[in-house]
Amino acid sequence: MFVIIAYDVNTTDKTGKTRLRRVAKECVNYGQRVQNSVFEVNIDYGKFVLLKERLIKLIDKETDSLRFYYLGDKWEKRIEHIGAKPGYNSEGVLII
Repeated sequence: MFVIIAYDVNTTDKTGKTRLRRVAKECVNYGQRVQNSVFEVNIDYGKFVLLKERLIKLIDKETDSLRFYYLGDKWEKRIEHIGAKPGYNSEGVLII
């Protein structure tokens, strides 16, 4: 399944900056950063459920937010990219 994960973490204090780094690091482990707080993740459902649980535990629900956009299996026709930073093949080889 193809999912876009967007997050907003309040960084007005030190703990917020720590949460932001942890959320970003967790997303980097599973997907490709396409904007500062937006990741594209091509993942099977079981792994996604675990990732979602981890992210929920990392944020402060009073000040932070997570958004998940489920594009499903036919995602190629649902994404249009215009501008800088060319797209990538999420099913191709990913070098880390």
